[in-house]
Amino acid sequence: MALTSAFTSFNLPVNNVEQSKAFFTGLGFELNPQFPDNENSAAIVIGDNLQVMLINQAFFNTLTERESVDTSKYAQMTIALAFESREKVDEIVNAAVSLGGKLHAEPEEHGVMYHWGFVDLDGHLWAINCMNMDAAQG
Repeated sequence: MALTSAFTSFNLPVNNVEQSKAFFTGLGFELNPQFPDNENSAAIVIGDNLQVMLINQAFFNTLTERESVDTSKYAQMTIALAFESREKVDEIVNAAVSLGGKLHAEPEEHGVMYHWGFVDLDGHLWAINCMNMDAAQG
């Protein structure tokens, strides 16, 4: 059997935990009550057994000896999430922009996948997708 994780959490450095919490809960995500919610961090559930930990930049810097990425200049990764419909993709991206995020790209149609993206308040790139699995298999 392939190696799989029972639970996945990734850490994102943010400038202001409260503002980032408001942004992500404004998109419709919920806080994970099992993890600390304070001035240094907040856990946002983004899927089954999947969360993003919003961590204050100063605290994040204590977790590693490496320099953090300057998201105004560099992209370290794109966080890609898939949803059930094109309408949901559009709703999420439009909500992100209304909450202070920026568009990452124009909507794109890639046969079985519809894609659009945004940049969050701290410059992290999010790809929001809808996959037509019936078309992919046929």
